[in-house]
Amino acid sequence: MTEEKKQEELQETVAAAPQTEEFDWDALESGDKPAIENKAELESLYDNTLNTIQEKEVVDGIVISMNKREVVVNISYKSDGIVSLNEFRYNPELKVNDTVEVYVESLEDKKGQLILSHKKARAMRSWDRVNEALENNEIIKGYIKCRTKGGMIVDVFGIEAFLPGSQIDVKPIRDYDIYVGKTMEFKVVKINHEFRNVVVSHKALIEAELEQQKKEIISKLEKGQVLEGTVKNITSYGVFIDLGGVDGLIHITDLSWGRVSHPNEIVELDQKINVVILDFDDDKKRIALGLKQLTPHPWDNLDAELKVGDTVKGKVVVMADYGAFVEIATGVEGLIHVSEMSWSQHLRSAQDFLKVGDEVEAQILTLDREERKMSLGIKQLKTDPWQAIAEKYGVGSKHTAKVRNFTNFGVFVEIEEGVDGLIHISDLSWTKKIKHPSEFTSIGAEIEVVVLDIDQENRRLSLGHKQLEENPWDVFETIFTVDSIHEGTVVDIFDKGAVIALPYGVEGFATPRHLVKEDGSQVKADEKLEFKVIEFSKASKRIILSHSRVFEDVQKAEENAKKKAENKQTRKAVKNVKDNVEKTTLGDISQLAALKSQMEKDEKKGN
Repeated sequence: MTEEKKQEELQETVAAAPQTEEFDWDALESGDKPAIENKAELESLYDNTLNTIQEKEVVDGIVISMNKREVVVNISYKSDGIVSLNEFRYNPELKVNDTVEVYVESLEDKKGQLILSHKKARAMRSWDRVNEALENNEIIKGYIKCRTKGGMIVDVFGIEAFLPGSQIDVKPIRDYDIYVGKTMEFKVVKINHEFRNVVVSHKALIEAELEQQKKEIISKLEKGQVLEGTVKNITSYGVFIDLGGVDGLIHITDLSWGRVSHPNEIVELDQKINVVILDFDDDKKRIALGLKQLTPHPWDNLDAELKVGDTVKGKVVVMADYGAFVEIATGVEGLIHVSEMSWSQHLRSAQDFLKVGDEVEAQILTLDREERKMSLGIKQLKTDPWQAIAEKYGVGSKHTAKVRNFTNFGVFVEIEEGVDGLIHISDLSWTKKIKHPSEFTSIGAEIEVVVLDIDQENRRLSLGHKQLEENPWDVFETIFTVDSIHEGTVVDIFDKGAVIALPYGVEGFATPRHLVKEDGSQVKADEKLEFKVIEFSKASKRIILSHSRVFEDVQKAEENAKKKAENKQTRKAVKNVKDNVEKTTLGDISQLAALKSQMEKDEKKGN
């Protein structure tokens, strides 16, 4: 027997021999074959030395070795499987002898290699494991793959779960990118079974521990206690301070004794500062902190020599309709009421005089150190124009004023700041009938005025505009005499009559019965017609006109002239009769009687 054949028989014998203590190894070495009583039993024993592995199933395996690229896994099969290390990136703590689950893709490929996948195994069991983690409040590990809108994407059991930005940590996160590629512990907080969405939280793991820390810290707090903290977050209304496990808030008004537009003017993120505890709430875990309280109040350091009447300088820090707050020192403010900004009496807004940031000089009007209040005035630094009003704005003097306001009875104007006056509506024009001042001028316009009267007690001038010209009614009296006829234009028609524009800028009035044309129709607006003056009053500045009288008087004159002519002929005929009366005969007498009778009839008709 050749050596090769002997070796084959030896392998067959070993394979067929039962693995028991009764196996005759001496007989094997001498070349004698052992007696095989039950071959089926031996095959069964051999098969039991290997796991029954099937493709497309998930099994547990043990890591027997690993390098930078691959992990070798033993699943008790005749060969070991190799899995890419990239499939374990969510678990950077993986080591030899760890038990892992793998998916059997193929028991033997073309090269005789067992093909395994850890990623597919996780995916097949992931949904059940995620649901178990939620039900059992279990802490699980996940690998942060990348950023997304509003948070991060986390690999949990092979499922892409969402980690909201607010659930990464108990403190606000400013840089999300530092978490990408990290493996962290999470809790499953929500599962949408319909869309198979999973939401996880890392914050939930540390909140319970922090809550206990907060209770311990708050239990040791006292009002007035000074602590060191770190600026954790800055908002428009205040600053959140980390006191070492518990947060407190410094409201913007407690950052500085002075005015603060935004907290970032005083502090910056991650800055360590000392704060004082103003108040805290055990139930709501709220802690109110103060920063300005660590320094003396500025009013306590205010110059003791400062008194009412002194002049101070400051900056406008706040504006309101009723006035301006001026900071004369950090944390020390005074109010300039709008009434103390100008000697003017008419209503105006403080924004008409000042704006935030203006440097102003003012006089102290009141000072209350206990109440920490101060009122200021800037008009007091200027001369009151009413002290010498009679010299500068005497009766009869002429000036240019600016229209400030209207009323139904007149126009309020300002000659200079603090010097106001009223032009009564009747003193605006000699000739125009003005129903409202807006028909004559406009707000903001300049107007020439003459001083009619001075009311120094009430700080008001009585002014006139029409008095700048001579009274034209002295001339109108000679032009618009009664029965004189003038051309006029109908400018306005209403129930009681019409307004007629006459030459020289004067207006007249005609009642409806005097607005009838010769053809019987009514006069219309904008028509130019002849009008007769039937009444003129210089005292009341009134001219009453009539269009109807123009043609009515002509007709009447013609009728009167005709009557006069007829009467003249009648008188001549009577005279002839009288002259010849002596020469008449009986026949003539009868003719004369007939003529007399006819004349009497004509006279009756004429009357």
